[in-house]
Amino acid sequence: METKRRGKIRTNDPQGMRARILDAAADLFQARGYHDTSVQDVKARAAVSSGAFHHHFESKKALGLAVVRERVSDALRAAWLDPVLAAPTVAEGVRDAMGAIGGELGAQGFVRGCPVNNLAVELAFSDSDFRAALQAIFADWQDVLATRIAAAPIPPAFAGVSPADLAGFILAAYSGAMSMAKAEQSPAPLDAAGAILMRLLAPPAAT
Repeated sequence: METKRRGKIRTNDPQGMRARILDAAADLFQARGYHDTSVQDVKARAAVSSGAFHHHFESKKALGLAVVRERVSDALRAAWLDPVLAAPTVAEGVRDAMGAIGGELGAQGFVRGCPVNNLAVELAFSDSDFRAALQAIFADWQDVLATRIAAAPIPPAFAGVSPADLAGFILAAYSGAMSMAKAEQSPAPLDAAGAILMRLLAPPAAT
């Protein structure tokens, strides 16, 4: 009987490894902040070597920018843009997005804040590259809302307000409510802001 030699099987999945590093970094940045997370923390969480880390990211800043452009942007699209685009009206889209986020916060029992807001507060003032990357996310968010708002009559409560300014107001209300929710460790401010926005965004009554 012939015996075949079995060598060690090596799995080569560079994209999977890169994704694992990004996921670990995104979670750590959200929990601890960018400055309080080290490259060593990310490597340990992702279970990768220094060589593997630096094969994909030349520095912590490069990793941070990739997290903003790939993970934070994707999270925003899933949590906000997709619900707004899928809903029959902007008001219902805002309700669905904020309601789902508030429900998730209530279920998990703690509030880490909005990843876009957290990183903007921590990094936008001191680093122009992060500021540009975060500003691009806010701009896309506002543009999607403004486009949706422009496709229907402006709610009576906002008569004379441009779709872009109304979109900015919605983002400001959400961002402020999330900051308050984080300070209070309660989704209550987000729930209250969502309820008020729903009333303000109600479409004109049919005649």
